[in-house]
Amino acid sequence: MADTSLELVQGTLDVLILKSLSWGPRHGYAVAESIGERSGQVLKVEEGALYPALHRLEKRGLLEAEWGLSDNNRRAKFYKLTSAGRAHLRAQAQTWTRYAAAVSRVLEAA
Repeated sequence: MADTSLELVQGTLDVLILKSLSWGPRHGYAVAESIGERSGQVLKVEEGALYPALHRLEKRGLLEAEWGLSDNNRRAKFYKLTSAGRAHLRAQAQTWTRYAAAVSRVLEAA
């Protein structure tokens, strides 16, 4: 069976994490799962990329984290957006929408 997952273009992971957390606080595994589910399993987020991105976003003040219990009663760090994170997500979403439209126009050009 062919692997249909796509490698994430550099810079997209941060905005996808922020979008995932706009739906509510989540632990890292749940962030990766939500991105996979919402992309129709086309995008797969590897732990080796996810956790450094979460820490980077937290360090930039775009996320806050606190420890809690997951659905299966395991201790996990839950992340949520800060107000700065929501503002950054709005700006990045506009940039990505324009970028995707521009790439599509080039690819569809005769």
